[in-house]
Amino acid sequence: MAATQGSKEQKYDRQLRLWGDHGQEALENAHVCLINATATGTEILKNLVLPGIGAFTIVDGHTVAGEDVGNNFFLSSNSIGKNRAQAATELLQELNSDVSGNFVEESPDKLLDNDPEFFHRFTIVIGVQLPESTCLRLGSVLWSASVPFLVCKTYGLIGYMRLVVQEHTVIESHPDNALEDLRLDKPFDEFKNHINSYDLTSMDKKDHSHTPWIIIVAKYLDRWVSEHDGQPPKNYKEKETFRQMIREGVIKNDNGVPEDEENFDEAIKNVNTALNQTKIPSAVADLFSSEQCNNITAQTSSFWVMLRAVREFVHSEGNDSLPVRGTIPDMIADSQKFINLQNVYREKAMQDAAAVSKHVESLLQSVGKPAQSISEKDIKLFCKNAAFLRVVRCRSLAEEYHVDSVNKDEITSCMDSADSEIVFYLMLRAVDRFYHLHSRYPGVYNYQVEEDISKLKLCVNSLLQEYSLNVNIKDDYIHEFCRYGAAEPHTVSAFLGGSAAQEAIKIISHQFVPFNNTFIYNAMSQTSATFEL
Repeated sequence: MAATQGSKEQKYDRQLRLWGDHGQEALENAHVCLINATATGTEILKNLVLPGIGAFTIVDGHTVAGEDVGNNFFLSSNSIGKNRAQAATELLQELNSDVSGNFVEESPDKLLDNDPEFFHRFTIVIGVQLPESTCLRLGSVLWSASVPFLVCKTYGLIGYMRLVVQEHTVIESHPDNALEDLRLDKPFDEFKNHINSYDLTSMDKKDHSHTPWIIIVAKYLDRWVSEHDGQPPKNYKEKETFRQMIREGVIKNDNGVPEDEENFDEAIKNVNTALNQTKIPSAVADLFSSEQCNNITAQTSSFWVMLRAVREFVHSEGNDSLPVRGTIPDMIADSQKFINLQNVYREKAMQDAAAVSKHVESLLQSVGKPAQSISEKDIKLFCKNAAFLRVVRCRSLAEEYHVDSVNKDEITSCMDSADSEIVFYLMLRAVDRFYHLHSRYPGVYNYQVEEDISKLKLCVNSLLQEYSLNVNIKDDYIHEFCRYGAAEPHTVSAFLGGSAAQEAIKIISHQFVPFNNTFIYNAMSQTSATFEL
C-alpha cells in the first residue's frame, strides 16, 4: 500500500502541489458524464483522465464517420462504423489505468425520455455540441437534482461554455493576492506577550539584526500609538514618518553610520502590509447574513454549518474577528526566533479552531446529528480559509432563455461595443434557432452557404425581436457563421477542452472559483470574456 501511495505521489506530484491530497481524493471519487465524444468532448475528458478522475461515462448514440476521424485524436480510421462512445472510451482509457471508463450507446434525448434519473448519479455532467432543446431538457433535470452541468460548444473559431449550478461552495479559493493575517492592529494576548519578550535596546548586534520584521514593526507601532492618541499611522505622510522612526532604530557603528540590517529594511518595506486593518471581508460578511447561514437544519451542508459556527465565534471568542489563519510570511530572522513567532500564530490558530469546533458540535447536536459528522481536519481547513470563502450561484438555463427573465441589461451594455464577444453568444443562439427550424446547421454544405445567409439573418432578427433587444449585429458575423458550417476545428476544441476541464476540476474539488456563468472564446483574435447571463 505504501509503495502504491508513493508511486501515486510521484505520478501526480505537480497537481498535488496545487490542490493537495484532499483535492486529489475528491477527483478520484468523482464520476464525470460526458455527452458526445466529439473533438471537444474527448479533449475535455483527456484533461480529466490524465489527472486521475475516478470514472467517466460517455453518452453518445452517434456512429463514427470519416469527418470525426479527421479532427478527433481519440478516434482512428479503424473506428469508422463503430459507436463513437465505445471507440473514444477505449482510447481514452489507455491514458490512465487508474481511471474507469464506461459508455452508453444512446442519445441523451432517448435517455431523458426513458430514464432521466440516469443523470442524477454523476458528480458533474458535461454536454458538448448539444442542440438547444436537449440542453434545456437536460438542464432542467440536472437543476432539480442539484447536479452541476457544464455546456460546451465549439463552432468554427468560437468556443462557448455555460456553467449551470444552483449553489457551489468554495472553501479554498486560492486568491492571487491574499493579504497576510498578522493582527498587528489587534494583537491577541499571546502575541502581545511575545512582543514584550523582546527588548531591542539591550540586544547585541547579532540578535538585533535577526529579529523578525513583524516584531520590529509591532514594537514601533506600540510607541507610535502611545504618542498619537491610540491611532495607527493612516495617511501617506504619517506612514513615511513611521518608516523614518523604524529607520532610526537601526544600530549605528562607532562613527554614527547605520549598520546594514536587512531585517529593518524588510520592516520598512512591509509597513503597508503590517498596517492592514483586521476586518471581515465584505464577501464573507454577506455570507454571514445569508438565509442558509441563519437557518441550520439536519439537511444543511457542512459548509453552512461551519460558516454559522465561525459567525458565532466572531461574535463571542473572536471579538469581531475571524479565526487566526496561523501562517506568517518568510522573513529574515534566525531559525529559533522565526519558529517561536510562527508557533505563537500557529497555537492561536489551533485554539480558535478548537473554539469553532465546539460551536460546530452544539449546532450539529441542535439538529440531531452526531458531533463527529464534521471532522476536526475539515474545521481547521475551514478556519484557515475563512477570509476567502466563496459561494457561486448560477442562473438556470430556463431563466436565461425565458423572455421574462433574460438578462437584457448585460447583453445590451456589452453590445455598446459592436465587436464585443457577446455578439458571438447571440450568433450561437441564432444558429440554434436555425437548427430548430431546418434540422441542420447553416452552411454545412458549400452549395448552401449563400442561401443560408438570408435564412440565418432571419433567425438573428427574430431572436433580437423576441427578446426586445435593440442591438445591431453586423452582416459580417452572419456570413462568417455560415462559412463555419458547424465545423469543430481541433485547435479550438483543444483550447476549450483545457478550459472546460479546469472548470470541472474546480467544481469537483471545491477549490478555486469557477466562472459565473458564460464564457466565450474568440480564436480569431485570441480573446475571451465572461458574462453573467
